[in-house]
Amino acid sequence: MDLVVRGARVVDGTGGPSYTADVGVHEGRIAAVGRLSGGRETVDAHGLALAPGFVDMHAHSDLALLRDPDHSAKAAQGVTLEVLGQDGLSYAPVDERTLGEVRAAIAGWNGPGDDIDFDWRTVGEYLDRLDRAHGGQGVAVNAAYLVPQGTVRAYALGWDDRPATGAELDRMRRLVADGLAQGAVGLSSGLTYTPGMYATGAELTELCRVVAHYGGYYCPHHRSYGHDALAAYAEMVTLAREAGCALHLAHATMNFAENRGRAPELLALLDAALAEGADISLDSYPYTPGCTTLVALLPSWANEGGPEAVLARLRDDAEADRIRHALEVEGADGCHGVPVDWSTIEISGTADPAYGRYVGRRVDGWETARGLLLGDRLAPTVLQHVGDEENVRAIMRHGVHTGGSDGILQGTKPHPRAYSTFPHYLGHYVRELGLLTLEECVAHLAGRPAARLRLADRGLVRVGYRADLVLFDPDTVAAGSTYERPRVLPTGIPYVLIDGRFVVRDGRRTDVLAGRSVRRTARDLR
Repeated sequence: MDLVVRGARVVDGTGGPSYTADVGVHEGRIAAVGRLSGGRETVDAHGLALAPGFVDMHAHSDLALLRDPDHSAKAAQGVTLEVLGQDGLSYAPVDERTLGEVRAAIAGWNGPGDDIDFDWRTVGEYLDRLDRAHGGQGVAVNAAYLVPQGTVRAYALGWDDRPATGAELDRMRRLVADGLAQGAVGLSSGLTYTPGMYATGAELTELCRVVAHYGGYYCPHHRSYGHDALAAYAEMVTLAREAGCALHLAHATMNFAENRGRAPELLALLDAALAEGADISLDSYPYTPGCTTLVALLPSWANEGGPEAVLARLRDDAEADRIRHALEVEGADGCHGVPVDWSTIEISGTADPAYGRYVGRRVDGWETARGLLLGDRLAPTVLQHVGDEENVRAIMRHGVHTGGSDGILQGTKPHPRAYSTFPHYLGHYVRELGLLTLEECVAHLAGRPAARLRLADRGLVRVGYRADLVLFDPDTVAAGSTYERPRVLPTGIPYVLIDGRFVVRDGRRTDVLAGRSVRRTARDLR
């Protein structure tokens, strides 16, 4: 054996009872589980739990993995695989025009990208870029990719709020099919973000038929997490059923005052669909505030035409007042149909340091928000304090739940979920509250997401599986980050391995770059 981990409490990712065993690793895979003799190297794991590496089912590290070889924000949590391309907006597939527009639109998520050489255009080329990042060494953790439906729509017909023509729909189908054939695991949407939100249900169904054809899954940020949230969830369930497509609900929650305590209604909707044979899963983060860009709160009509058109409307006093009225009185679709309560909106980051004084402050009204959007060119990110803890707890207990950080790493004061989602599950919700058993929680964070991704050799502690492993202390594992100090690393996670190589050792990030693109082989049914 290259490595023997001795005396660990093995929590194998199935949800079954844990047990004490040695685990042997050889050539990047789990070679034996039981009582083992010595290897070239040993780790004394008495008092530690050994689990499959955690899978972040909703990550926004699309540029961070290329920018930062350390990437301790995820590696130190025990995350060994992230799913990128979320919320319908990312950087492939693109042409020159679309790339520039997308970079501007999601600068708040990933930064403007001025430090990145965007030398790819297709999904396959982006995945290749991950593999040869940092001088050909690779990236910090493994990464899978979802084809972003909003980017595909921008590529095919721009940022206009109108139905796609037949030719444009055919082009979108081809772009989605190409991305899946090149290794993407599915399709994402951001249906409160432009231009993805302009798609009709019929258009989305046609794209999901392509996804089903290739054996992928559809991952929507659906049309509302506030007003009419249940109807928005129901639309996605119906759409996936009609398309014959697997469905994974992104950052599934029920937000705003009108939805307090209503998670059981959502779960009843899902249980009914599951009972009828639907293939459904979901992810969530274990916190109540959400995190997004300030511009995302605007009504969809204000975002039509792309970032430069938005800025032009904001500069026009009459148009700006229309936007204010939609936000404060009507309830903009970008704000989930609920009139904005500015006291719940906290600035978490800006691109221009000149506006850094606003970080950590609540927005005191429309004119402040307008000034920030214009001055920082749509880049400010916000925390939106609109969640409900009762809903969070109910959803995380469901049998199809998985963990996703939705972690935005940009900004001076990012959401603490970016650095602590997984240890917060293990420390707070398992050890302190007993809401889940340790075995159940690891299944939620490792085994179940790997099954959703249809990865045949990841997500379990099992002979022959890849040695993507995390060793943590169940008695001390805890989040380090807080709302005031969001970039503090977790405690109680001394070892993390990817392909049998230590990316965290003795609680410290090593210089190992063992991460690669994880491409699911397309299951073309033609």
